[in-house]
Amino acid sequence: MSVKMSVPRGGTVALDNVQGDLRVGEDATVNGKGVPLRLTVAGSVYCEGDDVFDCSLSAESLEAEGDVTIRGDLEIKDSVAVEDGRLEVHGSLSAKQVDVDEALIVSRDLTVEDVEVGGHLRADGNVKAEEVDVGGRFEAKGEVEAKDVDVGGSLSIESRASIEHLDIGGKATVAGGKIREIDVGGSFESKAPLEFEEIDVGGVVRLADGNKGGRVEVGGSFKVDGDLQFDEIDVGGKVEMSGSGEGRGMSVGGKAEVGGSLKLTENLEVGGKIEVEGEVSAKNVEVGGVLRSRKATAQEGVEVGGSIDTAEGVTARFVEIGKRGEVRGPIRADEVIIGKDAHVETIYGKKVTIRTGAFAENVYGEDVSVESNCRIRGETQYVNELKVNGNVSFGQPPKKVEKLP
Repeated sequence: MSVKMSVPRGGTVALDNVQGDLRVGEDATVNGKGVPLRLTVAGSVYCEGDDVFDCSLSAESLEAEGDVTIRGDLEIKDSVAVEDGRLEVHGSLSAKQVDVDEALIVSRDLTVEDVEVGGHLRADGNVKAEEVDVGGRFEAKGEVEAKDVDVGGSLSIESRASIEHLDIGGKATVAGGKIREIDVGGSFESKAPLEFEEIDVGGVVRLADGNKGGRVEVGGSFKVDGDLQFDEIDVGGKVEMSGSGEGRGMSVGGKAEVGGSLKLTENLEVGGKIEVEGEVSAKNVEVGGVLRSRKATAQEGVEVGGSIDTAEGVTARFVEIGKRGEVRGPIRADEVIIGKDAHVETIYGKKVTIRTGAFAENVYGEDVSVESNCRIRGETQYVNELKVNGNVSFGQPPKKVEKLP
């Protein structure tokens, strides 16, 4: 038989089992029985606020208007709802749904389907949930496993995270793990290796070494302290990578800096500026802005409308330097086209075409065509044919050879 029981305002009672609902008046204390102290309620618990359960509590549901403290574990089959107050659990908390207006503090593990906290959520143990929605601050010392985490303020996870989708409006810090989708309007930092599929950065992102990810879209700034494996990076803001990068493709409209090498299986497009300490390799390289690297290699083509500055040169099947483009370092390709008024150093190619008004230091080609008003300051060597159209300045007389250097 269902029995309703009440605890008067300011009262103190000791209970072990309630075969129905329990109503607790304001500023009351409920002690459990047994070892360890425990209270089991068959129905629902209603609290008027500023109530303390000096024991572990299990019930069908918990509703409160004001603060509630559980000095033990809290096991709820259905839902927890706390209006205009905070819920503090000194042990672990398990429930289907938890909705707390001000703050939820859990000293051990938090296991729920959905949790929504308007202010502060802190769990000193592990967190396992489908959805976590925090308007203010979310702190977890243990591991966090969740489908969706939405934080309007700040997030701190001190152990590994396993999250499908993370949406951060403020600042977030994690200790690595696997987060499939990360949407950052504020700032995000991972202090240990992180695996991800997508990061959308409107603010600031910083990753530790040893990361593996998918697509990165940067409108703000993206910094990696080490190496990064990725699918694609689209930079409208700034990317800094202290180590090497390896991925499918990169588009830079802002600025990118890579401390090691950059290896791409598809295309590199630079409308802004990219600086790479080591070698850049890609299927195609298109530079409308500035590319600086030790060496640039493309499986297919390199097109330059801006400038490329290398120590060891550019190597590709096809290289085209656009009008007023500039290349520092040697060019090696099957076919090379130097556009009008472009400025290059040494060219090695099977077929070399130099358009009107261009400048080159040295030219070595099997078949070479030079248009008017060009200047070649050093050597010009060819194997098969040299075509000269109009007035061309040669620093040394062109030489037909059997083999190029």
